Formats: sequence, structure tokens, C-alpha cells
Amino acid sequence: MLRYLYADELNRFPRLREGMFRDRADQFKSRLGWEVEVDANGYEHDHYDTLNPLYVIWEGSDGRHGGSMRFLPTTGQTMINDHFQHLLGGGTVESPLIWECTRFCLARGAESRVAAALMLGGGELMRHFGVRHFAGVFDARMVRIYRMIGSSPEILGSDGEGRDQISVGLWEFTKEARAQVAKRANVTSELSELWFRRSFGNAEIAFAQSA
Repeated sequence: MLRYLYADELNRFPRLREGMFRDRADQFKSRLGWEVEVDANGYEHDHYDTLNPLYVIWEGSDGRHGGSMRFLPTTGQTMINDHFQHLLGGGTVESPLIWECTRFCLARGAESRVAAALMLGGGELMRHFGVRHFAGVFDARMVRIYRMIGSSPEILGSDGEGRDQISVGLWEFTKEARAQVAKRANVTSELSELWFRRSFGNAEIAFAQSA
């Protein structure tokens, strides 16, 4: 199932919290070789985790972390504006209608549908919070994954070639895209809505807290 949790709620779900940060360390440090910091507990977290971001987390039937994404409004600090302006020719992405998505992480051995379920969760945020687009930085390996899920971004700028290429993308979430991603995730629209309502109830309140 999907859970939507702000950073200040993670302590209520210690198994998910610990699994998420450890799986991030495994994916970004061990497997991809990114220059990220891993602490003595084996957790990967950074400055943006201290800004009370909103996480979309897949919780497996065993209660473990299966995958997750992190969201922040672009009206505040974001990785794109702080570290990747060169991909936009020195420009920035700032709008109350655009949120940044980062730290797209899948646990080792996660079901193939988990990636699609996470994207579906991101789409639910857009539908309920009045967000029109998500922006994010991604590398070449993710292009195939996005295509498989059925949610490929509009490319705003890129640098590098081949497997070393990184890009800034902009996602929207049409009704057609929602149906395709939900099918890939094997999740009905009714179940997706139920998961969202369990976390938020009144979406307008949740949006006000995050802005």
C-alpha cells in the first residue's frame, strides 16, 4: 500500500523510516556510486530531508519499505535550483503549481509494480493538491523505467551523453496517464483514492501545511 508521510511523521513508522534511508544508501551510494553521505546507521539523508518534505512510500505486506519518493514545493529550497541550474541554462523552477520530486528509490527485490505505484501516488498529490507539474533531475537509466511505467517527462534541459547524461524533466498527470500508470501498478483508482484519504482526509489542509 501507499503511505503519504511528512518528515515530522516518520517517527510514527520507524520500520518504514529506517528501511527508506537504508535503501536510499544502498541504491544511491552502493549501486549507483553517487557522492552522497551515509551515516553510522547506514542511512542516506541530506539537507532536504530536514525541510519537512512529503514522502510517498510503498509499504509491503510485511510492513517493509519497498520504494519511495520525496516532494518539496519549488517555492522553497530545491535540489534543482540549488545544484542543477546549469541544466536549465542558469534558470530556475519556481511556482506554487510545481513541486520537485527527488530520491526516487526502489528497495532491492521490489515488485516491478512498485515504481508505477509510486508514480500513481505522485499523481494523486497533483490531483488533490492543485499541483500541475512535478520537476525532477534524473539520469539516463531512468528513461527506460519511466517509459515502462507510462509516465515520461518533458525534458527541460540535459548535460552529458549516453549513460552519463542527466536531465531535468517536467511531469504532468492526465486522466489517460493516471489510468495507464494505475494499470501498470495493478491498483484500482478506488483503492488509490482510499490510500490517499487515509493519509490526508482533507487535502486542502495538507496542502496548506506543505506550502
